[in-house]
Amino acid sequence: MPDKKKFNLEYEIKSSPRILYSFISEPNGLSQWFADDVNVRDQIYTFTWDDEQQRAKLVNAKENKLVRFKWLDDEPYYFELEVVQDELTNDVALAITDFATEDSIAERRLIWDNQIDYLISVLGA
Repeated sequence: MPDKKKFNLEYEIKSSPRILYSFISEPNGLSQWFADDVNVRDQIYTFTWDDEQQRAKLVNAKENKLVRFKWLDDEPYYFELEVVQDELTNDVALAITDFATEDSIAERRLIWDNQIDYLISVLGA
């Protein structure tokens, strides 16, 4: 299996940290933009896209700040969504940490771009 490299993305999102956090941490929030369907049981989130399912464990959560999900079938990789608020301007951004193989980073970035577009439209931001 080729090694994956960590990459970071950041998107400005016009939303309050509290509302944005509900969309990155709650199954009904996540299912509106991140996956077609999201179920959670005992901190294990099952994400469904079309007919594909992937399971991840919520390994870190700080209220209104960040969530980190660790893939159960793709150890040791994880993805993290962090709500970042600028202290001076109060602008809110979503910072994403993810992993991909060297030759699939561009594709992963496009997928995130599309997913964040969905999120922004759902938020009406």
